[in-house]
Amino acid sequence: MILTTEFLKSKGDVSGYGGDWAVRIDVQVDKSKWNEEFGRDAQLFFYLADEGGNVLDVGREKLNIRESSLLASGSRTDIGDWQLHLKSMDDLKLHYSGFHTPHFHNLSDLVEGNLASQTRKHGQVQLSDSSDDSPNVLAFQIIGGFPFTTDIVFISGTDSENSIVEERVNSLAGASLSNELKYKEQAYDEKIEKVFNLAEKVDSDSISVGKAAVGNLLGGIGYFYGQSKIALSRTLNDREHVDYLSYWPAELYTAVPCRPIFPRGFLWDEGFHQLVICRWDVHISLDIIGHWLDLMNIDGWMPREQILGAEALSRIPQEYVAQHPTNGNPPTLFLALSGIINALKNNEFNAMDRSEISLFMERAFGRLEAWFQWLNNTQSGEQMSSYYWRGRDNRTIFELNPQTLSSGFDDYPRASHPSADERHLDLRCWVLLAAECMHSIEELLNKETKPGKVQFRQANLGRRKQSPNLIDILTEMMQNYGSTVKLLTDLELLNKMHFDEAYGAYFDFGNHTEKVRLEWKELKAGHNHATRQLVREVSERPVLSLVPHIGYVSFFPFMGRIIPSGSWILEKQLELISNRSQLWTDYGLRSLAKTSSLYMKYNTEHDAPYWRGTIWINMNYRVLSALHHYSEENGPYQDKAKVIYKELRSNLIRNMVHNYHQTGFLWEQYDQVKGNGKGAHPFTGWTSVVVLIMAEAYDTI
Repeated sequence: MILTTEFLKSKGDVSGYGGDWAVRIDVQVDKSKWNEEFGRDAQLFFYLADEGGNVLDVGREKLNIRESSLLASGSRTDIGDWQLHLKSMDDLKLHYSGFHTPHFHNLSDLVEGNLASQTRKHGQVQLSDSSDDSPNVLAFQIIGGFPFTTDIVFISGTDSENSIVEERVNSLAGASLSNELKYKEQAYDEKIEKVFNLAEKVDSDSISVGKAAVGNLLGGIGYFYGQSKIALSRTLNDREHVDYLSYWPAELYTAVPCRPIFPRGFLWDEGFHQLVICRWDVHISLDIIGHWLDLMNIDGWMPREQILGAEALSRIPQEYVAQHPTNGNPPTLFLALSGIINALKNNEFNAMDRSEISLFMERAFGRLEAWFQWLNNTQSGEQMSSYYWRGRDNRTIFELNPQTLSSGFDDYPRASHPSADERHLDLRCWVLLAAECMHSIEELLNKETKPGKVQFRQANLGRRKQSPNLIDILTEMMQNYGSTVKLLTDLELLNKMHFDEAYGAYFDFGNHTEKVRLEWKELKAGHNHATRQLVREVSERPVLSLVPHIGYVSFFPFMGRIIPSGSWILEKQLELISNRSQLWTDYGLRSLAKTSSLYMKYNTEHDAPYWRGTIWINMNYRVLSALHHYSEENGPYQDKAKVIYKELRSNLIRNMVHNYHQTGFLWEQYDQVKGNGKGAHPFTGWTSVVVLIMAEAYDTI
C-alpha cells in the first residue's frame, strides 16, 4: 500500500487557541505487487488523545459518516469546545474504542489488546465500538476498499456564537482542502527557490531531494517536556548501577535527528539542524536555540541528550539514560550563531529582524558566556591550549578502543589508554569556534550599545554586574575572547601539539599503543560459571605520543580554516583528502582512512563500526565549506582546492539523490564501498544539510 498523508493548519477569526487543522489520508495499492490473499480493504487506525486528561466524547454509539461526519468532541480551557469530523466521498466503515489511561507511549498495545479480544469473541478484526468510562484516548478504525481518500478535520472554538461549524468543516475538506494544499505546496516550492536558489545549481531530481530534506527536517521539529536524569557518580562502566537525581521539569522545542529512531533532542546534532532552519526562518531558529540555552544549569552545562517524558524513557536502554555533568558535547549551536552574525554583518536582514536578533543576542549572552567558560575550563588539558573530552572509560576490558561518546564521534580512534594527558584536536577547534563566535557577538553588542542603553547587559553580567562601565567590560571581554582566538589559531603552537610531519596530518595526543586487539577468553561469571567473551588484550606498553589515525578529526584545523592559504601544510591536507587509499571515495569522504589499524573494526563483540569508515554528511559538509573557502583564497593551492571541491560536491549530491530516489530515504550514513544508505532512516536531521551543499551555502545565511 501507498499511504499519502497531507496536513493543513488554519487559523480563523472564531478559532480557539492553536486554530483548526485537517489531515487527508489517501490509500492506494500497487496491483502488480498485491496478493489477493491480503484482502481488498485497507484498515487505518487514527488516534486522538488529550494529555490534560479531559474526557473525549464519541459522536454517536454507532459511527456512520453518511448520517453524520462527527467523530468526537470535547472541551479544553485553552481552545474551548472542539469537534473532530471525518469527510469522504468513498464508502467507508468506522469502528472505535475509548480508553482511559495515564500513559500515551503505549497506545498501540491498548488497541492490539482490544482487537485480539474482538477477534476471539467474534472472529473479526475490528474495534469494539465501546469505551471505558471517561476516556481520554479514542482510537478510530477506518475500513475502505482500494483506493480511498478520507479527510479528518479538527475545529476549535465551537462554543462561540459565530462558530459556523459546518461551514468551517467544509472549508477544510474535499475540493476546498485540495485547493488549499495545492496553494501551500506551490508556496513551499517558491520559498525553497527563494531561500536556496537551487534551480541554477542542480537538476530537478536533486531539487526534489532538497525539498524533501528541508520539509522533513521542519516536520521533525517537536515540543518535549520532562525531567532529565543526571548521574551523581562518575562511573563510566555501563554494567555498573548509576545513582542519579532529576533535573528540573523542562520544556524543549527542537528538531530531531530521526523521528522513528531518535525522536528527541541531541545537542551536537542541533547545531547542524539550525544551519538549515535559520536560513528558512531565523525566528524558529532563535526560538529553538533559546530553548536549548534554557536547559543550562548554574555551572554552564547542558545535558547532551534530552530524554524527556515517559515515551522517551521507554525507548532507551537504562544505561544510556543518565547524563554526566562532567562531560561536554560539541558546541555546534555556535555554527548557526556564527552564520546569523555573519549575515547581520552583511546586512542580509530587514530592520525588524535585525532588531529581534540583536535583542536575542543581548538576552542570550550571559548563558552563552557561561557555556563557553564551562567548556573552556572543565574540558581543558594538562598543557595550556590543550583540551580533552571527559567520559572515557580507562578500566574497560571489553572495548578495543574506549569510546568518546561526549565528542559525538563515539568509536572514532583515540589514545588507547585514556588519561588526563590526552589532547583532543577536535575539542580544541570547537573551543576556537565558540571563542570566535563570542568575539563576534561582543563586537555586535559593543557596536549596538549606546550611552542611553548601557543598562541592558547588567542582568546578564553576573559576577561583573557591580562594574561601573559596561563599555569597559565589553572591551575587556572582547580582548579576552580575542586573545583566546589568537592563542588557538597560533599555527606554530598547534603544530607543536598536534602535527606529524611524516604523515603531513594532525592527530590527537595521548597514552597510546597500536598493539591492542580483541581476543576470545573464558571469563568467570556468577556461581563459577564461565562464559566465552571477546576481551581487550594489550601486548605493548603505551607511551605518550600522537595517535596515528587519519580521519575526520585530523581535518578540524582545515575545517576551522586555521591553516594559511599559502602554507605547504594546506597542500598536505588536500592530498590526504583526495587520496583514495585514505579518505576519498566516489560517494563522499570516509570517516576513517583505509590505512588505519581500526578501519571498519568492531569495538566490542556486538558494537559494529560507526565512525570507522562510513560516510557522514555533516562532516563532509564542513570539509566542503573549507574547500570552498580555500578555492576562493589567493594562494598556490587555490586551483587544487577548487577541483577537489567540485568533485566532492558532485559525488555527494549524485549518491544521495540516487539513494533517495531508489529507497525514498535520506540516511544516517552512507557505505564507503558501494554508496548505499546505512543506519537510521529517514535521517532528516543533519543529513538535511545536503540542501546547503546543493545551494553552496556555507558561511552566512
